[in-house]
Amino acid sequence: MRTVVIGGGICGLAVAHRLARAGTEVTLLEASGQLGGLGTFFPWHDRWVERFYHCVMPTDENLLPLLEELGLRDDVRWERTSMGMIVDGRRYPFNSALDLLRFTALGVVDRVRFGAVSVLLRRLGKGKDLDNLRTEDWLRGLYGDKVWQNLFAPLFGSKFGAAFGDVPALYLWQRLGRERNVAVRGYPRGGYKTIIDALRASIESHGGTVRTSAPVRVLRDGSVELEDETIEAERIVSTLPLPALRQVVDLELAPLLPSVNLRYQGVVNALFVLRKPLSGHYWTPVLRSGTEFDGVVEMSPLTGPVDGRHLVYVMRYTGRDSELFAEDESAIAARWTSQLRSLHPGLDVEEVHVFRAPFVEPVYPVGYLAQRPAVEVAGTSLMLATTAHVYPSVTSWNSSVGLANRVSEIILRTAASMSPDGEPVP
Repeated sequence: MRTVVIGGGICGLAVAHRLARAGTEVTLLEASGQLGGLGTFFPWHDRWVERFYHCVMPTDENLLPLLEELGLRDDVRWERTSMGMIVDGRRYPFNSALDLLRFTALGVVDRVRFGAVSVLLRRLGKGKDLDNLRTEDWLRGLYGDKVWQNLFAPLFGSKFGAAFGDVPALYLWQRLGRERNVAVRGYPRGGYKTIIDALRASIESHGGTVRTSAPVRVLRDGSVELEDETIEAERIVSTLPLPALRQVVDLELAPLLPSVNLRYQGVVNALFVLRKPLSGHYWTPVLRSGTEFDGVVEMSPLTGPVDGRHLVYVMRYTGRDSELFAEDESAIAARWTSQLRSLHPGLDVEEVHVFRAPFVEPVYPVGYLAQRPAVEVAGTSLMLATTAHVYPSVTSWNSSVGLANRVSEIILRTAASMSPDGEPVP
């Protein structure tokens, strides 16, 4: 059974890896010149650096076994990391009960309520239909109006835009199960490029084909048309975001695609190369502080300095049709440097690199579990493995690998039930 996988991000690579290891004839097609999706990288000095920040969590039950298969699990460096918070231009640590008592962005009563509820939040969500409950309704009820308005509304607004209050509470509940303020996080020695390279090597060593700079012009049921050839396949797996997929399917296949119409948040991401570290916190949300970016990720607490420099990512989640997304990179770099310096007056910048990604995360509507599309497009050769399918899991490399495992298992199970001439085995 020949399978074509469209998209060379982590999900597509993991699908092709699974199928090739099982002896399936597989071809992976990536439109750009580089594999990795949101895990792409660029040359810096004598090494490669990620365009967007990533980390491995000890709870990554899908990603860690994949790294084990690739011989990379022992190459993950684990570090205990912490969280900060910047509100109204003031910097706070945000990790312990003592930190919370000193967090004057909230009143004393709200601080006590915040701490008590946060300790119990995972337990308070058990047994509730959180998929059909708005995040705003759930959190307002638990924490009160002031905590919602002063803390959670700007936090969720930065991530999901105007619809932040309507995101299902289930998504938040799942996220809290993966992340903590103080958490052990991991990063692969050699960077994420080592994972991408190992997956490509695995696919090719098992007889699979990996092609970059191979955009799909037309996707039909049973075939993929490229610029210079058409590839026939019994199975086609698309990892393209649904809006991008709809741009390439032919007129016969288009009506069979899922009808769900999700809005996607993109991201504008600036990587600062600094001569000196910032606060020492891995993750710091930035609220109401005169900045366009709404979060800071310092990699040094996780990776240590890189060639004596400190890598810091600042980001703004925004639609791909926004003015910011289309703005000149040098203008963004100059403005965001000034804004970051207003928060950290001792900022010592060596370089700034600006990157964009149009499809980072869907904005899920309430009740999405009932709307979530199936991975198989009924009556066709097409299967879907996209961020629209990982919910309620948090969008991450871990959830993408989990989805890849599920799709691969379906393909292999179907292949095992077919005779050599393609007929079902009775």
